[in-house]
Amino acid sequence: MNDMSGSVPAQAAGQVAPPAPPDAAAVARRKPKLKPLRLLVPYVMRYRGRAAAALVALLTASIATLVVPVAVRRMIDFGFNEERIGLIDQYFGVMLLVVAILAIASASRYYLVTSIGERVVADLRSAVFAHLATLSASFFDTAKTGELTSRLTADTTQIKSAVGSSVSVALRNLVLFIGSATMMVITSPKLSGFVLGAIPVIVLPLVAFGRSVRRRSRTAQDTLADASAYASELIGAIRTLQAFTNEPAAAARFSGAVERAYAAALQSIKARAVLTAVIIFLASASVVTILWVGAQDVIAGHISPGTLGQFVLFAVFAASGMGQLSEVWGELSQAAGSAERLAELLAVAPEMRAPAQPVPLAQRPRAEVAFDNVRFAYPARPDADVLDGVSFHIKPGEKVAIVGPSGAGKSTIFHLILRFYDPKSGAVTFDGVRLPDADPAELRRHIALVPQDSAIFAMSVRDNIRFGRIDATDAEIERAAEDAAAASFIRLLPQGYDTPVGERGVTLSGGQRQRIAIARAILKGAPLLLLDEATSSLDAESEQLVQAALARLMQDRTTLVIAHRLATVLSCDRILVLDQGRIVEQGSHDSLVKLGGLYARLATLQFNAA
Repeated sequence: MNDMSGSVPAQAAGQVAPPAPPDAAAVARRKPKLKPLRLLVPYVMRYRGRAAAALVALLTASIATLVVPVAVRRMIDFGFNEERIGLIDQYFGVMLLVVAILAIASASRYYLVTSIGERVVADLRSAVFAHLATLSASFFDTAKTGELTSRLTADTTQIKSAVGSSVSVALRNLVLFIGSATMMVITSPKLSGFVLGAIPVIVLPLVAFGRSVRRRSRTAQDTLADASAYASELIGAIRTLQAFTNEPAAAARFSGAVERAYAAALQSIKARAVLTAVIIFLASASVVTILWVGAQDVIAGHISPGTLGQFVLFAVFAASGMGQLSEVWGELSQAAGSAERLAELLAVAPEMRAPAQPVPLAQRPRAEVAFDNVRFAYPARPDADVLDGVSFHIKPGEKVAIVGPSGAGKSTIFHLILRFYDPKSGAVTFDGVRLPDADPAELRRHIALVPQDSAIFAMSVRDNIRFGRIDATDAEIERAAEDAAAASFIRLLPQGYDTPVGERGVTLSGGQRQRIAIARAILKGAPLLLLDEATSSLDAESEQLVQAALARLMQDRTTLVIAHRLATVLSCDRILVLDQGRIVEQGSHDSLVKLGGLYARLATLQFNAA
């Protein structure tokens, strides 16, 4: 009786598709750039005071660094002069003070920038997860959980490295390069001409290789996300994997995915290594050339040895800054690839959004549900209607069962009531309000769902039940567990209600998980109750207890039940028989059995067997 149509992957024509790893050709066609890093600007601006302090520390450290060559020149030109030899101790004392200022400013810069990086990435992770939680069901029908997890972890870690370290290093070396270049011009315009002429030779490879680094980094991250998605899927089904003794095949497949990720990462590393080697060689070669030209000027008496020493130090600082900028450029290119992947997620808009002016629902809804000639097809198969002109009206407080063969569209009706999807045509209303005109969050607050596959989280029993209503007290939670016939087994657990149940409730039996899900619905206390095979995983004794609990729960509530258990169907006011997306019969159990149609055959096959 399980409706498999509800799990059909969905991707509507014209809908925004979940981001998928692009192929190599598509990546190659993209123009590498750092624009995706603009995603981080709003997050950094939240801490503009700390960022300003970091900038002050950076400038202080850079100025202190630029003072050192001036002190060296004065020491060389005057400190060894017999007339001023007594000042040499003062020169060294000043240099020691400058070094102290440099150390304090550098430490402050490191702390401020690194802490900003950690804070920004924490905010970004929270924002991405909060956004994911708002996306529509059709997005998750095709998205891979492992890939999304990779974006939340690996990509944000890459960005943290950039924001917390690379940006700081880039700014420091940029300021150092600009300051050193300016002082070089002041010290010796002639020698500076050689340096300025070498800059284009250094910058052009930086830009060219930076494009390759970013492209390869994006490919590496996408490949790693594929491997993570596969691993997540396998770990989630570890018992099935071991039951079929497919561990070697799974390990081999994952190993292949990891090797592909390694190969892609290696290509990125090679590009960065070549870039670093080229830049360091060009920068160092320019310093050697300048030193040789300067030595000729000292011999000719055009400049003093101290001036040459000052210029060389400034040239070394400038070359060092340029060389480290090449490394940072590679890191920023990698971070830009990660930021681009996160930006793709943040750009996906939820389809089931509240309208600009939603029609408010009553504080105490009647929970009246109606389908008016509803046609629906899952977006992945827009031409295959799952529901074909379905119409029915459920009065407040009425208890209605929906039965039919697998794939008839039963669970799809629940999906539409919860507004996980919108119909192709026709209307679904709640208390006379068309669902697209209401706020989905407000609508869902008035609905309690007990699915066939209970969603149990890796937390305590108490917190799993509290998921139904976050502000519930412990007493309310325990009362809900009693009503769901769950309290008896919960008391036998090692820590009672505080016992962790493992990921997906792996330490519990199917029936225990189902009773916790029922307790969660009882705790929510919504006026509309949706039961999707709510007693399917229970043994005979537990079923009797839960049936009594459900009977109490259904009092004064509108209830829709997908079920094949006889007791559940008999307790309903009306039965809708669904077949191939259409309601083919409806009425009471007795009337439908007398009719001798589809319901009678299902009753014979399933109810009698039950």
